[in-house]
Amino acid sequence: MTFLFRLLARVPLPLMHALGIALGWLVWWCAPAYRRRFKANAQNAGFTPAQYRPAIGAAGAMAAELPWLWCRPQGESVLPKVVRWDGIEAFEAALDERKGVILLTPHIGSWELFGQAVGERFMASHGPITALYRPPRKEIMAGLMDGSRDRPGLQTLPTTVAGVRGLMRALRAGGYTGILPDQVPPEGQGAWAPFFGKPAYTITLPGRLAQQTGAHVFLGVCERLPRGRGYAIRFEAFDGTAFSDRKAKPEAAAAALNVGIEGLIRSLPGQYVWDYARYKQPRAEPHEGSA
Repeated sequence: MTFLFRLLARVPLPLMHALGIALGWLVWWCAPAYRRRFKANAQNAGFTPAQYRPAIGAAGAMAAELPWLWCRPQGESVLPKVVRWDGIEAFEAALDERKGVILLTPHIGSWELFGQAVGERFMASHGPITALYRPPRKEIMAGLMDGSRDRPGLQTLPTTVAGVRGLMRALRAGGYTGILPDQVPPEGQGAWAPFFGKPAYTITLPGRLAQQTGAHVFLGVCERLPRGRGYAIRFEAFDGTAFSDRKAKPEAAAAALNVGIEGLIRSLPGQYVWDYARYKQPRAEPHEGSA
């Protein structure tokens, strides 16, 4: 598998995206359970078929770009060829204050590229971006993902107590972190909050980190541009008083977080991962403690 990924990493990205879109539609027609879950989530959120249909091909494009993201040759920059930056000034100004920055990137567009590109751009001036990751259960996937994590400007930590403490240290030192805020956390590490009108178990870690460090909070997305023209990365300052108020309850912070995520999805419904089981019950797992 690793050998195949390394070969595919050398195929031009526009071609891989085109093949991926075809793959996305093939899976759509061949997997009725996937199709039902995808449609139910998108329609529950209030989107029409015309709005969410592009996400069918986008899901395949996401899979097709993984060989390039994970296994391209070390030292090959992602920035000059494929990335356009929008709204970066406020994010840079927050970094320059050295008070810490929390960057929230939901499952929209290419979140894998997002971390690599942001870390590469700001490595020289602000050090690497620190991000949590959940090690895959399958050993073969772990080997493939090692190439993704071993990139200039990207420091990854496991989703453990030690990993959360590492995020805290990075923020208190004036660094910046990346978190996927729409994952369903283990039981005891989240709070129930509305997400497009339905209760969803929502991660509380971003709010706790912001409350305890005073770090700035931004939402970010890496949009996949049409016809293989690359990507557009944009930043939005997160307006959530529950993240800055130490007395705010976890439910309030979780609700504010979901409002921010909903706004990003509304801006780009054709690249959200609609089949993700956002409303599932959290799995039981030993509590990792507070940050």
